[in-house]
Amino acid sequence: MTIQLPDTSGNVKAYEPRQEPLALTTGSPLTSRTVFSAAHVVADPFADTTPDSPAAIDWDATLAFRRHLWSHGLGVAEAMDTAQRGMGLDWAGAAELIRRSAAEAKAVGGRIACGVGTDQIAAGSLAEVRAAYEEQLALVEESGAQSILMASRALAAAAQGPEDYLEVYGHLLRQASEPVVLHWLGPMFDPALEGYWGSSDLDAATDTFLEVIAAHPDKVDGIKVSLLDAQREIDIRRRLPQGVRCYTGDDFNYPELIAGDEKGFSHALLGIFDPLGPLAAEAVRVLDTGDTAGFRELLDPTVELSRHLFQTPTRFYKTGVVFLAWLAGHQSHFTMVGGLQSARSLPHFARAYELADGLGLFPDPKLAEERMKNLLSLYGVNQ
Repeated sequence: MTIQLPDTSGNVKAYEPRQEPLALTTGSPLTSRTVFSAAHVVADPFADTTPDSPAAIDWDATLAFRRHLWSHGLGVAEAMDTAQRGMGLDWAGAAELIRRSAAEAKAVGGRIACGVGTDQIAAGSLAEVRAAYEEQLALVEESGAQSILMASRALAAAAQGPEDYLEVYGHLLRQASEPVVLHWLGPMFDPALEGYWGSSDLDAATDTFLEVIAAHPDKVDGIKVSLLDAQREIDIRRRLPQGVRCYTGDDFNYPELIAGDEKGFSHALLGIFDPLGPLAAEAVRVLDTGDTAGFRELLDPTVELSRHLFQTPTRFYKTGVVFLAWLAGHQSHFTMVGGLQSARSLPHFARAYELADGLGLFPDPKLAEERMKNLLSLYGVNQ
C-alpha cells in the first residue's frame, strides 16, 4: 500500500500513506486567544475563463469551507491575501465574497473580519487612494463584518514618505465606525509592497506603523504582522498601546508567537490555518487550559508543512493551500482562479501531500491518496 512520489532530484520514492486521520472534533469556543483563519476561495471549474478573466467562484463550496472553519471555533478572515486578492480575485469578486460570507457568518453565528484595500484602482493620487479605501471600508461596515485595513499597492506607489501613510491611515481610522485591524504585509508576500510605511528600513517603517496606532488607539483593535520575522513581531507587540492586540501573520513561527512569553503573546490571523483549521483549534483549546507544552506538542510539528507551503516565492503559498483543500475533500477539483494551480511544481505538491498526510490532516486518507495518484498520473508518474 504505497504511493510513488517524485522529489526535487528527479527521483521517485515509495511512500506509505497513513491509514487513519488525526482524531479531531468540533469543540468548545476558544477563550485564551482570538484566532482567525484567512480562507481561500473555490473556483468554478466549469467556467469558460482565462487567467486574466474576472474570477469565477463556486459559491456553494466557498461558503461551505467557511462553515467548516466556524464549526471548529475559528474566525474567518475574508477577502484577504489567501483568497487571492490581487492574484486572481478582483474587487468586484471580493465585494461579492464579502457580502455573501458576512451574511453566512450572521446566519451561523461565526466571527468574520474582511479585507479593506484599494484594488479597484491600479494606481492613483493620494486622494484617489483614500477614496478607494473609503469605498471598501463602507461596504465592509455595511456588511456587519469587522474591517481589516490591508496594505495597498496603490498607496505604496503614490506615497512620497512616512507622512503620506500617517495622513491616509489617520483619515481612515477617524472614519471607521468600529475598531479595525491594521495589516502590514511584507514584500515576500507581495513585492509591490516594498518600502511600505515610507521606508525599506524596517526599523523606520516600524516607527511609522506604531505612530499611526499611537495616534488612534481607540480605533485599532489590533495589528496583523506578516513579515516572517518572529523577533520583530515580538518587539512590535511589546510596544503596542494597552488594549491593542497583535495578531500573528507569521506562517514560519506561529506556535512560539501564539504561546507567548512572560511579557505577552500574539493572537492569530494566519493563512496556514486554512489547511490546519481543526488541528489549530484543538491546539488552542489545549492552551486555553494553561497547558502550553501540550499546545506546542500539537502545533510545533505543523511548522515544517507551513514553511514548505510558504517557501519562496512566498506569494504562491495559496496554491498549496487549495491543493490540500482538494485532497482533504473540501472541494471536488484542483482548479484555482487565475490558473494559479500551475504556480508550484509536482515535487512541491508531493512533499506537501507527504507532510500533510503524516500529520493526519486528511479526514479520509484513502480519498487523499486516490486524488494524489490521479494528479501524479497526469504528470506521467506511474503507480
